[in-house]
This record gives sequence, C-alpha cells and structure tokens, in this order.
Amino acid sequence: MTRKVPAPEEELDIDGADPGGARRPPRMTPVLEWTYRLIQRYRPWIAVAAYAGVTAAAYLGAFLLRFEFAIPPAQSRVFLLTLPALLAVRLGAIRFFGLSTGRWRFVGTDDVVRLTGATLAGSVVFWILVAFVPILPRPPRSVLFLEGVLTLVGTAGLWVTYRVSYERLRRRSFDQAADPTRVLIVGAGEAGNLLARELIRFPTGYRLIGFVDDDPFRWGNTMHGVEVVGATKDLSSIVAAVGAEEIIIAVPSATPEQIRRIVEHCEAVDVPFKVLPGIAEVLAGDVQLRQLRSLEIDDLLGREPVSLELPELRRAIEGQRVLVTGGAGSIGSELCRQIAAHAPGHLIVLDQAESDLFFVELELRKAFPRLRMDCVVGDILDPVNLGRVFREFRPEQVFHAAAYKHVPLMESNVREAVRNNVIGTWRVSRAAAEHECRTFVLISTDKAVHPHSVMGATKRAAEKVVMACGEIYPDTSFVAVRFGNVLGSKGSVVPIFRNQLERGEPLTVTHPDVTRYFMTISEAVQLVLQASTLQAAKGQIAMLEMGEPVKIVDLARNMIRLSGLREGHDVMIEFTGLRPGEKLHEMLAGDGERTSPTLVDRVLLVEGSDRGAGGDEFIALLDELETLVDSGAEGEQVGARLRDFLELQEIPVP
Repeated sequence: MTRKVPAPEEELDIDGADPGGARRPPRMTPVLEWTYRLIQRYRPWIAVAAYAGVTAAAYLGAFLLRFEFAIPPAQSRVFLLTLPALLAVRLGAIRFFGLSTGRWRFVGTDDVVRLTGATLAGSVVFWILVAFVPILPRPPRSVLFLEGVLTLVGTAGLWVTYRVSYERLRRRSFDQAADPTRVLIVGAGEAGNLLARELIRFPTGYRLIGFVDDDPFRWGNTMHGVEVVGATKDLSSIVAAVGAEEIIIAVPSATPEQIRRIVEHCEAVDVPFKVLPGIAEVLAGDVQLRQLRSLEIDDLLGREPVSLELPELRRAIEGQRVLVTGGAGSIGSELCRQIAAHAPGHLIVLDQAESDLFFVELELRKAFPRLRMDCVVGDILDPVNLGRVFREFRPEQVFHAAAYKHVPLMESNVREAVRNNVIGTWRVSRAAAEHECRTFVLISTDKAVHPHSVMGATKRAAEKVVMACGEIYPDTSFVAVRFGNVLGSKGSVVPIFRNQLERGEPLTVTHPDVTRYFMTISEAVQLVLQASTLQAAKGQIAMLEMGEPVKIVDLARNMIRLSGLREGHDVMIEFTGLRPGEKLHEMLAGDGERTSPTLVDRVLLVEGSDRGAGGDEFIALLDELETLVDSGAEGEQVGARLRDFLELQEIPVP
C-alpha cells in the first residue's frame, strides 16, 4: 500500500525558504498567517528586539536573585542607568560574532559555541565599562556573573523554543493535510540518524516508527525518541508488527553484496523501499529527504564502484581546446559533461547523430552558460569536414569515442565496422598529430582482447593504430583506454532488460554461464579522463581493475528484484543462445600481455601487447585496408584483409 507523499519541493520553511526552494507557509489560521507574514517582513529587527529583551530580562533577573526579589531603590537606579550600555554591548557582540538574526531553526553546535563566546566577551567589555567609565555606576560583581549566565541560557532557550514551536506547528499542519506514511529506516548509524532528524524536522508525509539494524548492541536503543526494533533478517515480522508502509535503506557505506542481502529481506515484505545516496553526502552532513530514490542497478554492482581522484585533471583541461568525437553517445556525452565542469577554453563536440547532438548542446549550454562550445555535425571519415574541424578549432586534446559497438550488428556490416572503427581512428589520430595535438585518447573495449567478433577485431586494430601513432608521432601522447560493458549505456543490456520488463516480456539472456565485466558510466569516464593525464610513451593501453566478471543471468535477476517482481511468477528468464561474434567470457588482458600499476589506484597499464611497427610497412598495410574499404569491397574481402592485418587465424565473417 503506497500513500501519496508531498513532493520535496512542497516542503515548507517558516523562515522564508523550504528545502525544495518554495516560499509558502503551511496552512494556518488567519491570526497565525498574519503573524507569519509579519515575522517574514521584519525578521532581522524582530530578532534584534528578542535578543535585547532576553538581555534586559536576564539583567533584571540577576538583580532580583542577588537581592532576593527585593531590589533596593539605589540598585534600581543602577539597573536603569547601566541597562542601555549593557544592551549596546550585547547587541554589538552578537553582530561581531555573527549570531543568527533570523534562521533560528537551523542553529547548531557552532552557533552555541559562538553564543558562549559572544556572552563571555560581552560580560568582559561591560565589566570594563562600569569599572572605568565614571558616569556609569558599578553593579555588584555577582549581578554581572548572574546576568551572563542568564543571558546565555535565555538566548539558547529562545532558539530552542522557536525551533520546537515551529516544528510542532508544521507537523500539525501536515498531519491535518495528509495521512502520513509509516516508515522504517534500515540502518541506525550516522546516515539513519541524519535522515531521522530530517523526517522529524521536515514532516512531508512520513512518520518514522522505527529503526532496523544488524548491530545487536543497538537493539532497544532509541534515537530521536524512536526505537531500534531488530535486525534486517526479521524485517518481515517487524513490518507486520509495527504496520510499516515503506522502508528506507540508509546504509550508504554498505558494499554491493550487503545491499543485495538487505534488498532480499526487503523483497520478502510487500512494501516499497528506497535508498539514500553515497557516503560522501553523509560525511558532509548533507542527508535530505529529496535525496531518497529508488534502488538502481549501480547499487547492486558486483564490486565496489571505483572513484578516481583527479587532482591533476583541472590543471590538464582548464583553458585547453578539447575535441570529443562521438560526443552525442553515452560515453561521449558524459565525457563532455565532465570536461565542461573543468573549465576548458573551448569544447568541440563532433557527431553525425544530429538529434542526439542537439540535445547534448541544449543540456551543456544550460548547465555551463559561460562555456565556449561548438557542436559539429559530421562524419569522422569525411576528410573535408575533419580537416576543417582541426584547422578551425585546433584542438589540443582529442577524446575519440566515435565507434560502432554492437557486436551482432557488425557481424553483418563488416565493411562499415572496419571503415568507421579502424580507418576512422587512423584518420582522426593522424589529423590530431599533424595539427600538433598534445593528447589523443581512444575509447577501446575488452572485446579487443583475443577478438572473436568483427567489432572486437576492429577495436583491436584501432588499438594497434594508436600504438603505432605513438611511435610515428612522438610529439603527441597517444593512449587507448580498455574497459568492459558500461551499465546503462545506449543499447546495453540494462536498458534492454528495462524495456522488456516494461512490456511484460521475458528477459532474454544468451547463455546461463555468460559473464561480462561491468562498470558505471561515471567510472568509464573517470578512467578516460585519468588516462589523458598519464604520460604514455609511444602509445599505451590503460585499463581499470574491475574485479570479478558478473553473470548476465544474475544481472537479470537483480533487475527483476529492482522492479519489485518475482522471477518465475511475474516474469521469466529465457536463454536464447550466443549470437554471432559473442564470447562466453571476456578478458581485459590477453595471454601475451601483462599489467603494471600506475600512480593512480586501480588504474593499470597493459604491457607486452604487440605494438605497431610504426614504419613504412605498417602504414602500407593501413593504406591497403583503407583503399579496399573505399573501393566498396564486399564484407568478406574486407574481413579477410583485417584478419591478415591483425595476424589472426580466424575472424568469423559472413
């Protein structure tokens, strides 16, 4: 059962802004509405008046306590003559120490520390005034001490009173407007604590009824008045006992394996569940309701996602002219986004997919309005257009992501695969070197290792081109980046599974034992960008340490779980057999290759790979292949020449 929850942008803030950016109060009575508007309009002045009132009340209270509620007339005169000086000192200290003059519901420990400093400093200054200014009478020392204590306690009490009153008013408004969803939080750690605080401070249709945690030492404890009621393995009985209607997984530091185990327990309970983001937001203390999202396939990746530190990247890209070929594709467009975030001098995006390029341009211009950018519709195999791009824009760095990638499709389009992936790479890399580019990065694939398909063979040939160019053109740093399947990229298995689930069709898997290496789009782009900063000597291949390969059938089962369905009941998995050119298992390095570490953790260089000779013979082979392709030769003839070029025994071709 799912109840309507107000969207995050409907969250309200009596101080004038809400977490979603809206500026509207909760539903109130006319008197409260008028009071709210008054506070909004004159908030700083009301705050100053409140601080002054607390100071005056504290000073009077100090006299009353000192003289047992019977202030002598002479001391009454002292009180009246010194009160203006005390108010001036206290308000000056508040301004000097930067205490809040309006956002009292957000005060925290830092504000209390500053309040203590402001109070102590104000007491010292006031004591100096009454001691050395002749026109001011001197109050008893005990009064000065009591006033400081009462001012500190009174101001803190004012903040707490305002915050509690606001939150109760807001909670009552929402409780009257909607029936809140009863929610359990999985995880009673820091993230769960911060989320619980948000649920209590910003009630937007959720009512926290309990925590679940696997640490037995936390069972029975309470946070924010809510009990830790048991372990995740007992979720089914806990949900039934407390009447939970939704589960929030707040364990951002959990490994994918731990997340999968928690998800399995959640699946046994017929209630929806959501997940908090990564650990970085928790460490920053930035856990908010708007960050809740449905579980994604990235959360169930068979290894820890890699986050590469890129301290040199801004220095490498800032102010540079950068060209991205295939910039409208999944990898290319993400490359453009991350490059744009590092302040390039000029970003040039080249792609022949006009519509996709149009939307990439719209997105980048909106996100980076000051970015100098040109989007060029064109084919990397068009020598006129390619030459114009390099002459006009003179890029200093080239990221070559333009390629045909679909294995079965390329099996029946051999000529086009060779033309685009091999000859295209040769022409772009040669143009980059001839126009004195500093860096050239090729996007390659694990299918280039011991290629068993036309697509893999063309990417292996492209790697050889890059390695050869590293020898032919030593003034340009050439590097290829090799990685596995990218989760969520266009035409990859995850979008296919999603479409099949949406249509109610069985999920199709080629073979029960087929495995692939997987990485997220973010990981892939980080690796590509990091590779651009490596000092590749005469062409290198970089790769990411990707852990163990993942069974496609396990990925399909995880997709079914994420959709809230059950395998064998709601959806079936069908095995269709390996398609032409497909392997049962992929490799990231060949038998004759070895890997060596770099200064970047989990980024490796592939060594021992046969290099292009870089001499006349290699160039002649490329020219022969290029001439054959341009002549319109049949796919079988082109495939045979590609096989000779790679010195392979066999490449399956039609």
